[in-house]
Amino acid sequence: MSGEIEARLTEIGLTLPEPAAPVAAYVPAVEQGGFLHISGQLPFDDNGDLMLGRLGEDRDVAYGQKAARACAVMLVAQMKAALGDLDRVERIVKLGVFVNSDGRFTDQAKVANGASELMQEIFGEPGRHARSAVGVPVLPLGVAVEIDAIVAVSDG
Repeated sequence: MSGEIEARLTEIGLTLPEPAAPVAAYVPAVEQGGFLHISGQLPFDDNGDLMLGRLGEDRDVAYGQKAARACAVMLVAQMKAALGDLDRVERIVKLGVFVNSDGRFTDQAKVANGASELMQEIFGEPGRHARSAVGVPVLPLGVAVEIDAIVAVSDG
């Protein structure tokens, strides 16, 4: 039987993909001391292709927001895989948003809103979180955005 968050996903028409496997020597998520720490997630488009590019160079804010949203979807997929039940999520505590940016690009916060707004849409008030949004000169595999998360969780 679907829980409250699963029902919300259905309501907004969001189907979670299979969580991405790690691309190096780490695990996707670690649950410890009432928190789930999720490794950086990369953005995949509807075709399953990585969303590549540099904001302010060959990609615009709208593309960056889509990429951030795609990262957020993958974060939720990792939550589901790690916790089994998304209703265990008590609060999205913090998102760390890394934006592959040209040196003159300064709208990282606008890009990060693509993820932040989805977390609030899915989890409601507990989806409101602290956040960092920083520009970096390059990200793994040339992706436009990478996002990690800290999530407060209840006992399973």
